[in-house]
Amino acid sequence: MTKTKKIVLAIAAVVIVGLLIYVAVSGGALGTVKCQDCDGTGLVDGAPCETCSAQCETCEGHGAIDGALCEDCHGYGRIAGDGTVQGSAWALLPPIIAIALALITKEVYSSLAIGIVVGGLMYANFDFLKAMDAITSDGLITAVSDTAGIFIFLVELGIIVALINKAGGSRAFGTWAAKHIKTRTGAMLATFVLGVLIFIDDYFNCLTVGSVMRPVTDGHKVSRAKLAYLIDATAAPVCMIAPVSSWAAAVASYAEDGQGLKLFITAIPYNFYSLLTFVFIIAICIMGFDYGSMAMHEYNAQFKDDLYTTGERVDKELENEGVNPNGKVIDLILPVIFLICISVFALVYNGGILDGVPFLDAFGDTDATVGLPWAGAIALVFTIVYLMLRKIVTFKEAMEQVPKGFFAMVPPILILTFATALKNMTTLLGAKYFVAYMMNGAAASLQNFLPAIIFLVACLLAFATGTSWGTFGILIPIVLSIFPSGELQVIGISACLAGAVCGDHCSPISDTTIMSSAGAQCNHINHVSTQLPYAITVAAVSFISFIVAGFVQSWYIALPVGIVLMIGTLFLLKFINKNRQKADGTKA
Repeated sequence: MTKTKKIVLAIAAVVIVGLLIYVAVSGGALGTVKCQDCDGTGLVDGAPCETCSAQCETCEGHGAIDGALCEDCHGYGRIAGDGTVQGSAWALLPPIIAIALALITKEVYSSLAIGIVVGGLMYANFDFLKAMDAITSDGLITAVSDTAGIFIFLVELGIIVALINKAGGSRAFGTWAAKHIKTRTGAMLATFVLGVLIFIDDYFNCLTVGSVMRPVTDGHKVSRAKLAYLIDATAAPVCMIAPVSSWAAAVASYAEDGQGLKLFITAIPYNFYSLLTFVFIIAICIMGFDYGSMAMHEYNAQFKDDLYTTGERVDKELENEGVNPNGKVIDLILPVIFLICISVFALVYNGGILDGVPFLDAFGDTDATVGLPWAGAIALVFTIVYLMLRKIVTFKEAMEQVPKGFFAMVPPILILTFATALKNMTTLLGAKYFVAYMMNGAAASLQNFLPAIIFLVACLLAFATGTSWGTFGILIPIVLSIFPSGELQVIGISACLAGAVCGDHCSPISDTTIMSSAGAQCNHINHVSTQLPYAITVAAVSFISFIVAGFVQSWYIALPVGIVLMIGTLFLLKFINKNRQKADGTKA
Protein backbone atom coordinates (compact mmCIF):
# COMPACT_ATOMS: atom_id res chain seq x y z
CA MET A 1 0.00 0.00 0.00
CA THR A 2 1.36 3.41 -0.99
CA LYS A 3 1.94 6.22 1.49
CA THR A 4 -0.98 8.19 0.04
CA LYS A 5 -3.36 5.25 0.47
CA LYS A 6 -2.18 4.76 4.05
CA ILE A 7 -2.91 8.41 4.82
CA VAL A 8 -6.37 8.20 3.19
CA LEU A 9 -7.11 4.97 5.09
CA ALA A 10 -6.01 6.55 8.37
CA ILE A 11 -8.26 9.56 7.76
CA ALA A 12 -11.16 7.24 6.89
CA ALA A 13 -10.60 5.29 10.12
CA VAL A 14 -10.68 8.49 12.18
CA VAL A 15 -13.87 9.65 10.43
CA ILE A 16 -15.56 6.27 10.96
CA VAL A 17 -14.66 6.19 14.66
CA GLY A 18 -15.84 9.78 15.05
CA LEU A 19 -19.17 9.01 13.41
CA LEU A 20 -19.69 5.96 15.59
CA ILE A 21 -18.97 7.97 18.73
CA TYR A 22 -21.50 10.59 17.62
CA VAL A 23 -24.12 7.93 16.86
CA ALA A 24 -23.53 6.31 20.27
CA VAL A 25 -23.92 9.60 22.11
CA SER A 26 -26.92 10.87 20.13
CA GLY A 27 -28.74 7.54 19.80
CA GLY A 28 -29.54 8.48 16.22
CA ALA A 29 -29.30 4.91 14.93
CA LEU A 30 -32.53 4.07 16.75
CA GLY A 31 -34.56 6.92 15.22
CA THR A 32 -37.95 6.45 13.57
CA VAL A 33 -39.73 7.57 10.40
CA LYS A 34 -43.34 7.55 9.29
CA CYS A 35 -44.52 4.14 8.13
CA GLN A 36 -45.24 4.27 4.41
CA ASP A 37 -47.41 1.16 4.35
CA CYS A 38 -50.13 2.76 6.50
CA ASP A 39 -49.18 6.37 5.80
CA GLY A 40 -48.52 6.89 9.49
CA THR A 41 -51.99 5.84 10.66
CA GLY A 42 -51.02 2.49 12.15
CA LEU A 43 -53.88 0.82 10.28
CA VAL A 44 -54.29 -0.73 6.82
CA ASP A 45 -57.89 -1.36 5.75
CA GLY A 46 -58.95 -1.15 9.37
CA ALA A 47 -56.46 -3.79 10.56
CA PRO A 48 -53.21 -3.13 12.44
CA CYS A 49 -50.39 -2.48 9.94
CA GLU A 50 -48.04 -5.47 9.78
CA THR A 51 -45.04 -3.16 9.40
CA CYS A 52 -45.47 -0.79 12.33
CA SER A 53 -47.77 -2.66 14.72
CA ALA A 54 -46.62 -4.73 17.69
CA GLN A 55 -47.59 -8.22 18.75
CA CYS A 56 -50.38 -8.30 21.28
CA GLU A 57 -48.91 -9.40 24.60
CA THR A 58 -52.28 -10.37 26.02
CA CYS A 59 -52.88 -13.18 23.55
CA GLU A 60 -49.24 -13.47 22.41
CA GLY A 61 -50.28 -12.86 18.82
CA HIS A 62 -52.89 -15.63 18.69
CA GLY A 63 -55.90 -13.31 18.56
CA ALA A 64 -57.79 -15.40 21.09
CA ILE A 65 -57.62 -16.30 24.79
CA ASP A 66 -59.10 -19.60 25.98
CA GLY A 67 -61.15 -19.80 22.80
CA ALA A 68 -62.56 -16.28 23.15
CA LEU A 69 -61.76 -13.26 21.00
CA CYS A 70 -58.98 -11.17 22.51
CA GLU A 71 -60.47 -7.81 23.59
CA ASP A 72 -57.16 -5.94 23.37
CA CYS A 73 -56.38 -6.72 19.71
CA HIS A 74 -59.92 -7.70 18.61
CA GLY A 75 -58.64 -10.97 17.14
CA TYR A 76 -55.93 -9.46 14.96
CA GLY A 77 -53.12 -10.66 17.22
CA ARG A 78 -51.44 -7.27 16.87
CA ILE A 79 -51.85 -3.86 18.49
CA ALA A 80 -51.84 -0.85 16.17
CA GLY A 81 -48.77 1.32 16.72
CA ASP A 82 -48.26 5.04 16.34
CA GLY A 83 -47.53 4.76 12.61
CA THR A 84 -43.75 4.92 12.88
CA VAL A 85 -41.00 2.38 12.22
CA GLN A 86 -37.33 2.27 13.11
CA GLY A 87 -35.21 3.97 10.48
CA SER A 88 -32.92 6.95 10.05
CA ALA A 89 -30.13 8.19 7.82
CA TRP A 90 -27.71 6.39 10.13
CA ALA A 91 -29.15 3.08 8.94
CA LEU A 92 -27.23 3.64 5.68
CA LEU A 93 -23.92 4.10 7.47
CA PRO A 94 -22.85 0.39 7.46
CA PRO A 95 -23.12 -0.04 3.65
CA ILE A 96 -21.56 3.41 3.10
CA ILE A 97 -18.61 2.41 5.30
CA ALA A 98 -18.29 -0.88 3.41
CA ILE A 99 -18.34 0.96 0.07
CA ALA A 100 -15.87 3.62 1.21
CA LEU A 101 -13.40 1.07 2.58
CA ALA A 102 -13.72 -0.99 -0.58
CA LEU A 103 -12.92 2.08 -2.68
CA ILE A 104 -9.85 2.81 -0.56
CA THR A 105 -8.48 -0.68 0.06
CA LYS A 106 -9.90 -2.44 -3.04
CA GLU A 107 -10.51 -5.41 -0.73
CA VAL A 108 -14.12 -6.56 -0.48
CA TYR A 109 -14.02 -9.18 2.31
CA SER A 110 -12.72 -6.98 5.12
CA SER A 111 -14.80 -4.02 3.92
CA LEU A 112 -18.03 -6.01 4.08
CA ALA A 113 -17.01 -7.53 7.44
CA ILE A 114 -16.40 -4.10 8.99
CA GLY A 115 -19.75 -2.92 7.65
CA ILE A 116 -21.43 -5.91 9.32
CA VAL A 117 -19.75 -5.17 12.67
CA VAL A 118 -20.71 -1.48 12.52
CA GLY A 119 -24.31 -2.43 11.73
CA GLY A 120 -24.45 -4.84 14.65
CA LEU A 121 -23.04 -2.29 17.09
CA MET A 122 -25.50 0.39 15.97
CA TYR A 123 -28.48 -1.98 16.16
CA ALA A 124 -27.48 -3.00 19.72
CA ASN A 125 -26.94 0.65 20.71
CA PHE A 126 -23.29 -0.30 21.27
CA ASP A 127 -24.04 -3.07 23.75
CA PHE A 128 -21.23 -5.49 22.87
CA LEU A 129 -22.99 -8.72 23.87
CA LYS A 130 -26.23 -7.78 22.12
CA ALA A 131 -24.23 -6.72 19.07
CA MET A 132 -22.48 -10.12 18.94
CA ASP A 133 -25.86 -11.84 19.12
CA ALA A 134 -27.17 -9.71 16.24
CA ILE A 135 -24.05 -10.18 14.08
CA THR A 136 -23.95 -13.92 14.65
CA SER A 137 -27.63 -14.89 14.69
CA ASP A 138 -29.40 -12.23 12.62
CA GLY A 139 -26.42 -11.56 10.36
CA LEU A 140 -24.11 -14.46 9.53
CA ILE A 141 -26.18 -17.50 10.56
CA THR A 142 -29.28 -16.16 8.83
CA ALA A 143 -27.20 -15.31 5.76
CA VAL A 144 -25.83 -18.84 5.56
CA SER A 145 -29.21 -20.51 6.15
CA ASP A 146 -30.96 -18.32 3.60
CA THR A 147 -28.37 -18.96 0.90
CA ALA A 148 -27.30 -22.53 1.74
CA GLY A 149 -28.84 -23.80 -1.50
CA ILE A 150 -26.68 -21.45 -3.55
CA PHE A 151 -23.57 -22.57 -1.68
CA ILE A 152 -24.35 -26.19 -2.51
CA PHE A 153 -24.93 -25.38 -6.16
CA LEU A 154 -21.63 -23.48 -6.41
CA VAL A 155 -19.69 -26.39 -4.93
CA GLU A 156 -21.41 -28.85 -7.26
CA LEU A 157 -20.45 -26.68 -10.24
CA GLY A 158 -16.84 -26.49 -9.10
CA ILE A 159 -16.62 -30.28 -8.84
CA ILE A 160 -18.21 -30.82 -12.27
CA VAL A 161 -15.72 -28.38 -13.84
CA ALA A 162 -12.80 -30.16 -12.18
CA LEU A 163 -14.09 -33.55 -13.38
CA ILE A 164 -14.52 -32.42 -17.00
CA ASN A 165 -11.02 -30.93 -17.08
CA LYS A 166 -9.54 -34.05 -15.47
CA ALA A 167 -11.24 -36.27 -18.05
CA GLY A 168 -9.72 -34.26 -20.92
CA GLY A 169 -13.07 -33.16 -22.32
CA SER A 170 -12.07 -29.49 -22.60
CA ARG A 171 -8.85 -30.27 -24.45
CA ALA A 172 -10.62 -32.67 -26.81
CA PHE A 173 -13.12 -30.01 -27.76
CA GLY A 174 -10.31 -27.57 -28.49
CA THR A 175 -8.64 -30.08 -30.80
CA TRP A 176 -11.91 -30.73 -32.64
CA ALA A 177 -12.67 -27.04 -33.07
CA ALA A 178 -9.21 -26.34 -34.50
CA LYS A 179 -9.97 -28.71 -37.39
CA HIS A 180 -13.43 -27.36 -38.21
CA ILE A 181 -13.14 -23.58 -37.81
CA LYS A 182 -11.55 -22.14 -40.95
CA THR A 183 -11.55 -18.32 -40.57
CA ARG A 184 -10.35 -15.75 -38.09
CA THR A 185 -13.84 -14.31 -37.67
CA GLY A 186 -15.17 -17.82 -37.18
CA ALA A 187 -12.65 -18.46 -34.41
CA MET A 188 -13.69 -15.34 -32.52
CA LEU A 189 -17.41 -15.99 -32.99
CA ALA A 190 -16.96 -19.62 -31.92
CA THR A 191 -15.31 -18.41 -28.71
CA PHE A 192 -18.26 -16.12 -28.11
CA VAL A 193 -20.81 -18.87 -28.86
CA LEU A 194 -19.10 -21.34 -26.52
CA GLY A 195 -19.09 -18.70 -23.80
CA VAL A 196 -22.82 -18.13 -24.31
CA LEU A 197 -23.53 -21.87 -24.17
CA ILE A 198 -21.72 -22.24 -20.85
CA PHE A 199 -24.11 -19.93 -19.04
CA ILE A 200 -24.51 -21.84 -15.80
CA ASP A 201 -21.76 -19.96 -13.95
CA ASP A 202 -19.08 -17.41 -14.81
CA TYR A 203 -16.39 -19.45 -13.04
CA PHE A 204 -17.41 -22.49 -15.09
CA ASN A 205 -17.27 -20.28 -18.17
CA CYS A 206 -13.79 -18.86 -17.54
CA LEU A 207 -12.41 -22.20 -16.42
CA THR A 208 -13.50 -23.86 -19.66
CA VAL A 209 -13.58 -21.43 -22.62
CA GLY A 210 -9.94 -20.34 -22.41
CA SER A 211 -8.46 -23.82 -22.39
CA VAL A 212 -10.87 -24.99 -25.10
CA MET A 213 -10.48 -22.11 -27.58
CA ARG A 214 -6.84 -21.07 -27.08
CA PRO A 215 -5.40 -23.41 -29.72
CA VAL A 216 -8.18 -22.40 -32.14
CA THR A 217 -7.60 -18.65 -31.84
CA ASP A 218 -3.83 -19.10 -31.89
CA GLY A 219 -4.10 -20.91 -35.19
CA HIS A 220 -6.02 -18.00 -36.70
CA LYS A 221 -3.70 -15.31 -35.28
CA VAL A 222 -6.11 -13.84 -32.75
CA SER A 223 -4.13 -12.02 -30.08
CA ARG A 224 -4.22 -13.31 -26.52
CA ALA A 225 -5.60 -9.92 -25.43
CA LYS A 226 -8.55 -10.32 -27.82
CA LEU A 227 -9.16 -13.88 -26.61
CA ALA A 228 -9.12 -12.71 -22.99
CA TYR A 229 -11.64 -9.98 -23.86
CA LEU A 230 -13.97 -12.44 -25.59
CA ILE A 231 -13.86 -14.73 -22.55
CA ASP A 232 -14.37 -11.94 -20.04
CA ALA A 233 -17.04 -10.12 -22.05
CA THR A 234 -19.13 -13.29 -22.32
CA ALA A 235 -18.76 -14.92 -18.89
CA ALA A 236 -20.48 -12.54 -16.46
CA PRO A 237 -22.92 -10.93 -18.97
CA VAL A 238 -24.36 -14.27 -20.08
CA CYS A 239 -24.71 -15.45 -16.48
CA MET A 240 -26.57 -12.24 -15.64
CA ILE A 241 -29.26 -12.92 -18.26
CA ALA A 242 -29.51 -16.71 -17.86
CA PRO A 243 -32.30 -17.84 -15.48
CA VAL A 244 -30.52 -21.18 -14.97
CA SER A 245 -27.34 -19.92 -13.34
CA SER A 246 -25.71 -19.37 -9.97
CA TRP A 247 -26.07 -15.62 -10.57
CA ALA A 248 -29.84 -15.92 -11.02
CA ALA A 249 -30.05 -17.86 -7.78
CA ALA A 250 -27.95 -15.26 -5.96
CA VAL A 251 -30.01 -12.34 -7.26
CA ALA A 252 -33.25 -14.20 -6.50
CA SER A 253 -32.18 -14.66 -2.88
CA TYR A 254 -32.23 -10.90 -2.28
CA ALA A 255 -35.91 -10.48 -3.19
CA GLU A 256 -38.73 -11.25 -0.80
CA ASP A 257 -41.60 -13.73 -0.85
CA GLY A 258 -39.89 -16.18 -3.21
CA GLN A 259 -40.46 -13.90 -6.22
CA GLY A 260 -36.77 -13.31 -6.87
CA LEU A 261 -36.42 -15.49 -9.96
CA LYS A 262 -39.59 -14.07 -11.50
CA LEU A 263 -38.21 -10.56 -10.97
CA PHE A 264 -34.86 -11.63 -12.44
CA ILE A 265 -36.52 -12.99 -15.59
CA THR A 266 -38.67 -9.91 -16.15
CA ALA A 267 -35.55 -7.73 -15.76
CA ILE A 268 -33.58 -9.52 -18.52
CA PRO A 269 -34.78 -7.36 -21.48
CA TYR A 270 -33.65 -4.24 -19.60
CA ASN A 271 -30.15 -5.55 -18.82
CA PHE A 272 -28.69 -3.31 -21.49
CA TYR A 273 -25.01 -3.75 -20.65
CA SER A 274 -25.13 -7.55 -20.99
CA LEU A 275 -27.26 -7.52 -24.14
CA LEU A 276 -25.38 -4.69 -25.83
CA THR A 277 -22.06 -6.37 -25.02
CA PHE A 278 -23.20 -9.30 -27.17
CA VAL A 279 -24.19 -6.92 -29.95
CA PHE A 280 -20.80 -5.24 -29.63
CA ILE A 281 -18.86 -8.54 -29.83
CA ILE A 282 -20.74 -9.84 -32.88
CA ALA A 283 -20.54 -6.49 -34.69
CA ILE A 284 -16.86 -5.88 -34.07
CA CYS A 285 -15.93 -9.42 -35.12
CA ILE A 286 -17.91 -9.17 -38.36
CA MET A 287 -16.80 -5.60 -39.11
CA GLY A 288 -13.19 -6.68 -38.63
CA PHE A 289 -11.69 -3.70 -36.86
CA ASP A 290 -10.34 -2.78 -33.41
CA TYR A 291 -9.53 0.45 -31.63
CA GLY A 292 -7.62 1.59 -28.58
CA SER A 293 -4.69 -0.51 -27.44
CA MET A 294 -6.44 -3.65 -28.71
CA ALA A 295 -5.74 -2.50 -32.29
CA MET A 296 -1.99 -2.72 -31.67
CA HIS A 297 -2.27 -6.22 -30.20
CA GLU A 298 -4.37 -7.43 -33.12
CA TYR A 299 -2.04 -5.81 -35.68
CA ASN A 300 0.97 -7.54 -34.11
CA ALA A 301 -0.85 -10.88 -34.07
CA GLN A 302 -1.92 -10.70 -37.72
CA PHE A 303 1.11 -9.12 -39.36
CA LYS A 304 4.00 -9.86 -36.99
CA ASP A 305 2.95 -13.31 -35.70
CA ASP A 306 3.18 -11.92 -32.17
CA LEU A 307 0.18 -13.01 -30.10
CA TYR A 308 1.35 -11.27 -26.92
CA THR A 309 2.90 -7.86 -27.81
CA THR A 310 4.22 -7.53 -24.25
CA GLY A 311 4.54 -9.74 -21.20
CA GLU A 312 5.47 -13.37 -20.75
CA ARG A 313 5.26 -15.55 -23.84
CA VAL A 314 4.20 -19.18 -23.89
CA ASP A 315 5.45 -20.69 -27.14
CA LYS A 316 3.81 -24.10 -26.80
CA GLU A 317 0.63 -25.35 -25.27
CA LEU A 318 1.25 -26.65 -21.76
CA GLU A 319 -0.55 -29.86 -20.96
CA ASN A 320 -2.37 -29.98 -17.64
CA GLU A 321 -0.70 -32.52 -15.43
CA GLY A 322 -2.77 -35.67 -15.03
CA VAL A 323 -5.33 -34.86 -17.74
CA ASN A 324 -6.52 -37.98 -19.54
CA PRO A 325 -5.33 -37.97 -23.19
CA ASN A 326 -8.28 -40.18 -24.21
CA GLY A 327 -10.91 -37.53 -23.50
CA LYS A 328 -13.47 -36.81 -26.23
CA VAL A 329 -15.68 -33.88 -27.16
CA ILE A 330 -18.70 -35.69 -25.77
CA ASP A 331 -17.05 -35.70 -22.35
CA LEU A 332 -17.50 -31.93 -22.25
CA ILE A 333 -20.79 -31.56 -24.09
CA LEU A 334 -22.84 -34.33 -22.47
CA PRO A 335 -22.35 -33.29 -18.79
CA VAL A 336 -23.07 -29.64 -19.64
CA ILE A 337 -26.22 -30.46 -21.64
CA PHE A 338 -27.41 -32.81 -18.92
CA LEU A 339 -26.82 -30.16 -16.25
CA ILE A 340 -28.80 -27.57 -18.24
CA CYS A 341 -31.71 -29.94 -18.94
CA ILE A 342 -31.98 -31.27 -15.40
CA SER A 343 -31.72 -27.72 -14.02
CA VAL A 344 -34.67 -26.56 -16.13
CA PHE A 345 -36.70 -29.58 -15.02
CA ALA A 346 -35.79 -29.07 -11.36
CA LEU A 347 -36.86 -25.43 -11.49
CA VAL A 348 -40.26 -26.09 -13.09
CA TYR A 349 -40.77 -29.14 -10.84
CA ASN A 350 -40.19 -26.96 -7.80
CA GLY A 351 -42.59 -24.43 -9.31
CA GLY A 352 -45.35 -27.07 -9.43
CA ILE A 353 -45.45 -28.13 -13.07
CA LEU A 354 -46.37 -31.70 -12.08
CA ASP A 355 -49.32 -30.28 -10.18
CA GLY A 356 -50.73 -28.74 -13.33
CA VAL A 357 -49.07 -25.30 -13.15
CA PRO A 358 -48.29 -23.93 -16.66
CA PHE A 359 -44.60 -24.02 -17.65
CA LEU A 360 -43.98 -20.27 -17.60
CA ASP A 361 -45.78 -19.84 -14.29
CA ALA A 362 -43.86 -22.75 -12.78
CA PHE A 363 -40.58 -21.31 -14.01
CA GLY A 364 -41.43 -17.89 -12.66
CA ASP A 365 -42.65 -19.06 -9.24
CA THR A 366 -39.92 -21.59 -8.51
CA ASP A 367 -37.34 -21.36 -5.74
CA ALA A 368 -33.93 -21.38 -7.42
CA THR A 369 -32.14 -21.98 -4.12
CA VAL A 370 -33.86 -25.38 -3.99
CA GLY A 371 -34.13 -26.27 -7.68
CA LEU A 372 -30.53 -25.58 -8.76
CA PRO A 373 -28.74 -27.56 -6.01
CA TRP A 374 -31.28 -30.35 -6.55
CA ALA A 375 -30.30 -30.43 -10.23
CA GLY A 376 -26.59 -29.96 -9.50
CA ALA A 377 -26.52 -33.04 -7.26
CA ILE A 378 -28.06 -35.24 -9.97
CA ALA A 379 -25.78 -33.78 -12.66
CA LEU A 380 -22.72 -34.38 -10.48
CA VAL A 381 -23.61 -38.03 -9.90
CA PHE A 382 -24.34 -38.43 -13.63
CA THR A 383 -20.97 -36.92 -14.56
CA ILE A 384 -19.05 -39.17 -12.18
CA VAL A 385 -20.84 -42.33 -13.32
CA TYR A 386 -20.53 -41.41 -17.00
CA LEU A 387 -16.79 -40.67 -16.82
CA MET A 388 -16.18 -43.87 -14.82
CA LEU A 389 -18.12 -45.94 -17.37
CA ARG A 390 -15.98 -44.33 -20.06
CA LYS A 391 -12.97 -45.48 -18.01
CA ILE A 392 -11.24 -42.11 -18.29
CA VAL A 393 -11.65 -41.24 -14.61
CA THR A 394 -11.38 -43.68 -11.73
CA PHE A 395 -13.49 -43.44 -8.60
CA LYS A 396 -10.44 -42.31 -6.63
CA GLU A 397 -9.63 -39.60 -9.19
CA ALA A 398 -13.25 -38.45 -9.15
CA MET A 399 -13.19 -38.10 -5.37
CA GLU A 400 -9.95 -36.11 -5.60
CA GLN A 401 -11.80 -33.47 -7.61
CA VAL A 402 -14.30 -32.85 -4.78
CA PRO A 403 -12.03 -30.63 -2.63
CA LYS A 404 -10.62 -28.97 -5.78
CA GLY A 405 -14.10 -27.97 -6.87
CA PHE A 406 -14.92 -26.69 -3.40
CA PHE A 407 -11.77 -24.59 -3.13
CA ALA A 408 -12.50 -22.96 -6.51
CA MET A 409 -15.86 -21.73 -5.19
CA VAL A 410 -14.75 -20.39 -1.82
CA PRO A 411 -14.47 -16.72 -3.00
CA PRO A 412 -18.08 -16.39 -4.25
CA ILE A 413 -19.38 -18.22 -1.18
CA LEU A 414 -17.59 -15.77 1.14
CA ILE A 415 -18.75 -12.74 -0.83
CA LEU A 416 -22.36 -13.93 -0.82
CA THR A 417 -22.26 -14.66 2.92
CA PHE A 418 -20.85 -11.27 3.88
CA ALA A 419 -23.04 -9.32 1.44
CA THR A 420 -26.18 -11.04 2.71
CA ALA A 421 -25.16 -10.49 6.33
CA LEU A 422 -24.63 -6.78 5.63
CA LYS A 423 -28.06 -6.66 4.03
CA ASN A 424 -29.49 -8.27 7.16
CA MET A 425 -27.85 -5.62 9.36
CA THR A 426 -29.23 -2.72 7.31
CA THR A 427 -32.66 -4.39 7.44
CA LEU A 428 -32.50 -4.53 11.25
CA LEU A 429 -31.65 -0.83 11.31
CA GLY A 430 -34.61 -0.02 9.06
CA ALA A 431 -32.61 1.27 6.09
CA LYS A 432 -35.32 0.32 3.61
CA TYR A 433 -37.96 2.20 5.62
CA PHE A 434 -35.82 5.33 5.73
CA VAL A 435 -35.01 5.20 2.01
CA ALA A 436 -38.66 4.57 1.17
CA TYR A 437 -39.67 7.53 3.34
CA MET A 438 -37.14 9.82 1.65
CA MET A 439 -37.83 8.65 -1.89
CA ASN A 440 -41.60 8.75 -1.52
CA GLY A 441 -41.52 12.52 -1.52
CA ALA A 442 -38.25 14.29 -2.26
CA ALA A 443 -37.06 12.05 -5.09
CA ALA A 444 -40.37 11.37 -6.77
CA SER A 445 -39.58 13.85 -9.56
CA LEU A 446 -36.22 12.14 -10.23
CA GLN A 447 -37.49 8.58 -10.50
CA ASN A 448 -37.28 8.53 -14.29
CA PHE A 449 -33.55 9.30 -14.10
CA LEU A 450 -32.82 6.95 -11.20
CA PRO A 451 -32.16 3.81 -13.31
CA ALA A 452 -29.31 5.58 -15.13
CA ILE A 453 -27.95 6.92 -11.83
CA ILE A 454 -28.12 3.48 -10.20
CA PHE A 455 -26.29 2.04 -13.21
CA LEU A 456 -23.41 4.47 -12.68
CA VAL A 457 -23.27 3.87 -8.92
CA ALA A 458 -23.18 0.09 -9.44
CA CYS A 459 -20.45 0.47 -12.08
CA LEU A 460 -18.22 2.47 -9.74
CA LEU A 461 -18.79 0.18 -6.77
CA ALA A 462 -18.17 -3.03 -8.72
CA PHE A 463 -15.08 -1.54 -10.36
CA ALA A 464 -13.61 -0.61 -6.98
CA THR A 465 -14.41 -3.88 -5.23
CA GLY A 466 -13.99 -6.26 -8.17
CA THR A 467 -17.20 -8.10 -7.43
CA SER A 468 -20.66 -8.12 -8.97
CA TRP A 469 -22.14 -10.18 -6.16
CA GLY A 470 -21.01 -7.82 -3.42
CA THR A 471 -22.35 -4.88 -5.44
CA PHE A 472 -25.85 -6.11 -6.05
CA GLY A 473 -25.90 -7.54 -2.53
CA ILE A 474 -25.57 -3.99 -1.21
CA LEU A 475 -27.72 -2.19 -3.78
CA ILE A 476 -30.67 -4.51 -4.52
CA PRO A 477 -32.37 -4.04 -1.12
CA ILE A 478 -32.07 -0.27 -1.54
CA VAL A 479 -33.38 -0.41 -5.12
CA LEU A 480 -36.39 -2.46 -4.00
CA SER A 481 -37.09 0.22 -1.40
CA ILE A 482 -36.68 3.16 -3.78
CA PHE A 483 -38.97 1.98 -6.56
CA PRO A 484 -42.63 1.05 -6.27
CA SER A 485 -43.72 -2.32 -7.58
CA GLY A 486 -44.10 -2.26 -11.33
CA GLU A 487 -42.12 -1.66 -14.49
CA LEU A 488 -39.88 1.04 -13.01
CA GLN A 489 -38.81 -1.31 -10.22
CA VAL A 490 -37.87 -3.92 -12.84
CA ILE A 491 -35.82 -1.31 -14.73
CA GLY A 492 -34.12 -0.29 -11.47
CA ILE A 493 -33.14 -3.89 -10.70
CA SER A 494 -31.80 -4.28 -14.24
CA ALA A 495 -29.76 -1.10 -13.87
CA CYS A 496 -28.25 -2.42 -10.65
CA LEU A 497 -27.39 -5.79 -12.22
CA ALA A 498 -26.08 -4.26 -15.45
CA GLY A 499 -23.89 -1.81 -13.55
CA ALA A 500 -22.55 -4.58 -11.34
CA VAL A 501 -21.54 -6.61 -14.41
CA CYS A 502 -20.01 -3.57 -16.12
CA GLY A 503 -17.88 -2.56 -13.13
CA ASP A 504 -16.80 -6.14 -12.55
CA HIS A 505 -15.91 -6.44 -16.25
CA CYS A 506 -13.66 -3.37 -16.08
CA SER A 507 -12.09 -4.03 -12.70
CA PRO A 508 -8.48 -5.29 -12.63
CA ILE A 509 -9.09 -7.00 -9.28
CA SER A 510 -12.19 -8.88 -10.41
CA ASP A 511 -12.06 -12.67 -10.16
CA THR A 512 -13.43 -13.09 -13.67
CA THR A 513 -10.94 -10.54 -15.07
CA ILE A 514 -8.04 -12.38 -13.47
CA MET A 515 -9.37 -15.80 -14.50
CA SER A 516 -9.95 -14.62 -18.07
CA SER A 517 -6.32 -13.50 -18.26
CA ALA A 518 -5.22 -16.88 -16.94
CA GLY A 519 -7.54 -18.81 -19.26
CA ALA A 520 -6.20 -16.97 -22.29
CA GLN A 521 -2.62 -17.08 -20.94
CA CYS A 522 -2.55 -13.33 -21.45
CA ASN A 523 -0.61 -10.75 -19.45
CA HIS A 524 -3.12 -9.39 -16.95
CA ILE A 525 -2.26 -5.73 -17.49
CA ASN A 526 -2.59 -6.23 -21.25
CA HIS A 527 -6.06 -7.69 -20.76
CA VAL A 528 -7.25 -4.88 -18.49
CA SER A 529 -5.88 -2.07 -20.67
CA THR A 530 -7.21 -3.48 -23.95
CA GLN A 531 -10.73 -4.30 -22.80
CA LEU A 532 -11.35 -1.06 -20.87
CA PRO A 533 -12.11 1.10 -23.97
CA TYR A 534 -14.52 -1.56 -25.24
CA ALA A 535 -16.33 -1.88 -21.91
CA ILE A 536 -16.60 1.91 -21.52
CA THR A 537 -18.10 2.20 -25.02
CA VAL A 538 -20.85 -0.29 -24.18
CA ALA A 539 -21.35 1.34 -20.77
CA ALA A 540 -21.91 4.77 -22.36
CA VAL A 541 -24.57 3.42 -24.72
CA SER A 542 -26.16 1.50 -21.85
CA PHE A 543 -26.35 4.67 -19.75
CA ILE A 544 -28.28 6.45 -22.51
CA SER A 545 -30.53 3.38 -22.89
CA PHE A 546 -31.41 3.49 -19.18
CA ILE A 547 -32.36 7.16 -19.49
CA VAL A 548 -34.69 6.23 -22.36
CA ALA A 549 -36.08 3.26 -20.42
CA GLY A 550 -36.73 5.43 -17.36
CA PHE A 551 -39.12 7.56 -19.38
CA VAL A 552 -40.74 5.16 -21.86
CA GLN A 553 -40.72 2.19 -19.41
CA SER A 554 -40.84 -0.28 -22.28
CA TRP A 555 -38.02 -2.52 -23.40
CA TYR A 556 -39.68 -2.83 -26.80
CA ILE A 557 -38.57 0.76 -27.39
CA ALA A 558 -35.48 1.15 -25.19
CA LEU A 559 -33.65 -2.02 -26.31
CA PRO A 560 -33.93 -1.36 -30.08
CA VAL A 561 -32.79 2.22 -29.44
CA GLY A 562 -29.76 0.86 -27.58
CA ILE A 563 -28.92 -1.62 -30.35
CA VAL A 564 -29.13 1.08 -33.04
CA LEU A 565 -26.94 3.40 -30.95
CA MET A 566 -24.43 0.59 -30.37
CA ILE A 567 -24.08 -0.30 -34.05
CA GLY A 568 -24.04 3.37 -35.06
CA THR A 569 -21.28 4.07 -32.54
CA LEU A 570 -19.18 1.23 -33.95
CA PHE A 571 -19.56 2.50 -37.51
CA LEU A 572 -18.48 5.95 -36.33
CA LEU A 573 -15.47 4.49 -34.49
CA LYS A 574 -14.52 2.45 -37.56
CA PHE A 575 -14.72 5.56 -39.74
CA ILE A 576 -12.54 7.55 -37.32
CA ASN A 577 -10.13 4.64 -36.95
CA LYS A 578 -9.80 4.20 -40.73
CA ASN A 579 -9.08 7.89 -41.30
CA ARG A 580 -6.51 7.88 -38.51
CA GLN A 581 -4.78 4.82 -39.97
CA LYS A 582 -4.65 6.48 -43.39
CA ALA A 583 -3.15 9.60 -41.85
CA ASP A 584 -0.56 7.49 -40.01
CA GLY A 585 0.19 5.39 -43.09
CA THR A 586 -0.63 2.12 -41.33
CA LYS A 587 -2.79 -0.76 -42.47
CA ALA A 588 -6.54 -0.33 -42.17
